[in-house]
Amino acid sequence: MTTTVPRFEELIAPSHWRTVDFISDLHLQASEPATVAAFQHYLASTPADALFILGDLFEVWVGDDAIDEPGSFEAEGCAALFAASQRLPLYFMHGNRDFLAGPVFLQRTGMTGLADPTVLVFGGQRLVLSHGDLLCLDDVDYQRFRVQARSSAWQQAFLAQPLATRRAQARGIRQESENKKQSGATYADLDTPATLAWLQAANADTLVHGHTHRPAEHALAPGLTRVVLSDWDAAALPPRLETLRLSQAGLERIALDPK
Repeated sequence: MTTTVPRFEELIAPSHWRTVDFISDLHLQASEPATVAAFQHYLASTPADALFILGDLFEVWVGDDAIDEPGSFEAEGCAALFAASQRLPLYFMHGNRDFLAGPVFLQRTGMTGLADPTVLVFGGQRLVLSHGDLLCLDDVDYQRFRVQARSSAWQQAFLAQPLATRRAQARGIRQESENKKQSGATYADLDTPATLAWLQAANADTLVHGHTHRPAEHALAPGLTRVVLSDWDAAALPPRLETLRLSQAGLERIALDPK
């Protein structure tokens, strides 16, 4: 499968920013309270001047109306994000699990939405930010579903269903995904030629992304690098809780203490 090079939106960091954090794939859910607690502690304590969340912050997002369900996990999560947004700017990019997060979600969290991809200009550095799923071209079935699920017609039809129905459908999709994982199925990685095309078109030397849960640094060509964010799981041994921090010195992985 091939892909066209997208139009890149550009975000120029304010001159007073000294450090920026990137995270993705936290897959927050009520059944994983340790990861939720670790994230809340991180939001309250990170010294970064801005935080970029590159998709799959939540395990699933079935619609912004879930925020108003009394005592919902979504409402609690939005409240924590809004509190953090009063201390530092938060930027959010959709992932493949939370692509239905809409304008009400952004308003209730105080976050700024980001297009996928976006070029971040930080000092003299240019980085392409993406969730990463757009570049997994070998996963043809997923790419077809992605096109369908991003259409306004599909989203309107899904969101027109009762909230309880949407939650049940999401549980079924998650179970299918877990069954696939337990069966040992392999998942597509980013397509290298397409990734290089993105970097060259954006006049950038680094792509930062999540989605694959394979944290690493990949040298794609002289001076061109792909940096993969870690997923989060506070209950894993050892815990996977990591942020990627950008400063004038470059990128550094920071392991966080579970709380």
